[in-house]
Amino acid sequence: MAESKTGKQKRMRKTVQRLRMEYPQAQCTLTRRNSHELLVATILSAQCTDERVNKVTQRLFRKYPSVKSFAYANVEELSRDIHSCGYHNQKAQSIKGSSLMILEEYGGDVPNTMEDLLSLPGVGRKTANCILGIAFNIPAVVIDTHMIRIMGLMGFVNSKNPEKIEQDVMEITLKEDWIDLTHLIIEHGRNICIAKRPKCMECILNDLCSSQPTKG
Repeated sequence: MAESKTGKQKRMRKTVQRLRMEYPQAQCTLTRRNSHELLVATILSAQCTDERVNKVTQRLFRKYPSVKSFAYANVEELSRDIHSCGYHNQKAQSIKGSSLMILEEYGGDVPNTMEDLLSLPGVGRKTANCILGIAFNIPAVVIDTHMIRIMGLMGFVNSKNPEKIEQDVMEITLKEDWIDLTHLIIEHGRNICIAKRPKCMECILNDLCSSQPTKG
């Protein structure tokens, strides 16, 4: 029998409560001082670890200390500067292009609406939601690989489409939990619900997880 929306809402509330107790320090691990640095770091984080991004941005943000410096950067040089993050040519174009657009069309300030953020080169919904939630504290759900996998395993969603997952998760999660949810799930995915080798016997959510045959 299919679980009702109300059932999923109750299960999600319990999930968030337990994860908050388990990972009280869960937060975005990308090092940044402002919304534009967060934008740059988030673009760099695609197919790359936060640890690697933070090593690169430590030097990068000293060399390019402003939106203007990124906007007028030599794209080939910028590409070399971020080489170790992977997809460096594409990411350099996105960082320079988005910075130039922010400078020319938004007065040097990163916009704070989904529509405007999506107009920036290289910015998709994942990056936009990250900026909205972390930089502007606007409720948003970031769908990354951990969220796609764990939301599916727990039976909260039955799609692999990030935008569909985003909508489904928002419907069953309290709005005040939207921003924190991804950080909590990422921590759980790194520590317990590890892809291909999950530690189900140690999981604080195993009685709430639909992938567990012993679920009551």
